Amino acid sequence: MKADAILVLGSTGKTGRRVAERLMARGAAVRRGSRSGTPPFDWMDRATWGPLLEGVKAVYISYFPDLAVDGAADDIQAFTRLAVQSGVRRLVLLSGRGETEARRCEDIVRESGVEWTLLRASWFAQNFSEAHFLEPILAGELALPVGDIGEPFVDADDIADVAVAALTEDGHAGQLYELTGSRLWTFGEAVAEIASATGRPIRFTRVTMRDYVAAMEAAQLPPDMIGLIRYLFAEVLDGRNASVQDGVVRAIGRRPREFGDYVRATAATGVWTPGGEGGV
Repeated sequence: MKADAILVLGSTGKTGRRVAERLMARGAAVRRGSRSGTPPFDWMDRATWGPLLEGVKAVYISYFPDLAVDGAADDIQAFTRLAVQSGVRRLVLLSGRGETEARRCEDIVRESGVEWTLLRASWFAQNFSEAHFLEPILAGELALPVGDIGEPFVDADDIADVAVAALTEDGHAGQLYELTGSRLWTFGEAVAEIASATGRPIRFTRVTMRDYVAAMEAAQLPPDMIGLIRYLFAEVLDGRNASVQDGVVRAIGRRPREFGDYVRATAATGVWTPGGEGGV
């Protein structure tokens, strides 16, 4: 079988969905990897991996829930080995800034023996509109256990554009791209920007980690998810990532999308308006 398909893992997620859409718009043979796909792909069921790798030349690797969780490196090692054995010639890994376990996964892909590109991304801007921050923003208050730490939120569209370039074009093999926005924002500043764009009274409140964990437990989040979120706020958001990098410019020759532009465009969809009909 000719290996010409591109496998997109996490194809229903924030970045994977965008990567798959862009590849399809280019006329590429796209294979979607998700638990709801046909055939399905599940990181927790290695028997599902092989069928989706047949005839694949390149893979966008997005690991759920995060490369920082226990066991992620073992999964990435096993998947990478199987992908290479199956004839995959190019791997593009979505990684996270400041995560020790993610660095281990990066090393595994680096040592795969095939072309590789690493996308080490900061926190997604879309976490405010397509993930767990959306509900509290709609309620008028985002309470998090983080202070005045600056984060260069990166737009998921920028990540997708870089990923597509790395999957389909020459010149990206062996590159590590640190993908960030163009300036630092505290969470308080980000929420204030959303409030201004929507014309709604939305506030940011800093809470203790103990209170935040208690709220997650009351919401009956799984213990492993609580552990991951606690790690991300307690360690990754300790200031280690409070810097802007040039990965987007290096990869695709343009500046990253401004967070403020993302906020204004997203506000116009109505997604941050209670009862709004819009979507992103």
